[in-house]
Amino acid sequence: MPKSSALKRSSLAWRASLLAVIALCGFSGCATTPYRFGAAQWYRTSPVLEASTASQPIERGRPNKVVDTFGWVWGIPDKIILWDRRIDNHRIGPQTEAAVADYFVKNELSSVKVRLNQYHPGDDWRRLAANDAVGAGWRYTLGALSVLGETIIPGRLFGGDHFNPFTNTIHIYSDVPAVAVHEAGHSKDFAQREWKGTYAAVYLIPGVPLYHEAKATNDALGYLLTESDEQTQKDAYEILYPAYGTYVGGALGSVFSGSGTYVASVLGGHALGRIKSSQLANGTLPESQLVESRHKTGIQTTVSTSDDDGHSIERIGIEFP
Repeated sequence: MPKSSALKRSSLAWRASLLAVIALCGFSGCATTPYRFGAAQWYRTSPVLEASTASQPIERGRPNKVVDTFGWVWGIPDKIILWDRRIDNHRIGPQTEAAVADYFVKNELSSVKVRLNQYHPGDDWRRLAANDAVGAGWRYTLGALSVLGETIIPGRLFGGDHFNPFTNTIHIYSDVPAVAVHEAGHSKDFAQREWKGTYAAVYLIPGVPLYHEAKATNDALGYLLTESDEQTQKDAYEILYPAYGTYVGGALGSVFSGSGTYVASVLGGHALGRIKSSQLANGTLPESQLVESRHKTGIQTTVSTSDDDGHSIERIGIEFP
């Protein structure tokens, strides 16, 4: 290869990397402060789903050493990318469970189901059919494909924390409160949308996920700055920034060939996240403002076990005010 061509490609790669970092700073740099809590009257939800979900919105899969070990090993690349061994570890602790339960109560979300390391496709198909808050045309096309994907490529094995708007269900495989709250942020965003199916469909357009992910990331950061302890807040910056960087890198990678932009975006996310975390620790974080908390003492939860589709299901109930 001629030297001039090699220099040109190298220059282009560095420019693309710089663009990646700039895009990361521009899209996901701000927590939503002062935080705006959600209210039930803002949401457009399915009455059927709400009736069947509100009392017991969280379900937990039964531990399985073989399956969960496979999932932990499969998730090693994501652990390395986000530099946290709790990513896709398939063992969800009480702090992560409490974080999402508190988020639901304080944002008055009562029709969202959370599956903690659980594979329950039968119920997901039922929720797809019942979720009339999404148009039938979208539910039985993209929605059916999404649930089919969850059925034949189960997250219980392959991980991948995500929110499915067609079933209004959050799937959690990482024991990180900030990750769970981020996915809950997606559910809050979708709950306020009138054209939920269209809003979900445009996510498939290259570059559009940056908007969706920025909404959820900024909501999660704003919420955690208001409602959580300092360590959870630091974790949020150190994990959610590089996680957003993966979307920036993917978007720019469709324009610039090679892996340089992806790597630059993820590394840029790590650097910015740690800068924010350091600012938080020394009290100089600009968005770390004192805001009124919607702290509710004594949030009541109940745990019950029942059989469904041949599985023993642990259900966690929340008493909404």
